[in-house]
Amino acid sequence: MIPKPLRTLATGAAIFLGSVAALNITLSIAIGGFRYATELKLRKDALPCGVCRGKGYYICKLCKGNATIKWSPLYDPIAVNPCLCPTCDGNRVQRCLNCLGKGYS
Repeated sequence: MIPKPLRTLATGAAIFLGSVAALNITLSIAIGGFRYATELKLRKDALPCGVCRGKGYYICKLCKGNATIKWSPLYDPIAVNPCLCPTCDGNRVQRCLNCLGKGYS
């Protein structure tokens, strides 16, 4: 059997922690909604990015869209190995660094 003062303290702590958790969830949802609304407004009013022309991605500049680069561990023109491009990971496109992939600046 739990003593009455300890039970009262535990009930109060549970109510307090529950209210803090509910407030945290409510604020997270509200902040997410505000962020989404401002993102929509920016997308509507902003000019498209001049680098990627509003797409958010462009052809990889390291491999030039080939998905592989020619690499040699030593300077040896005979042993050149094709390797996966480290910039685009073989996807042939990379995220625009000017607009961070959003399509507007």
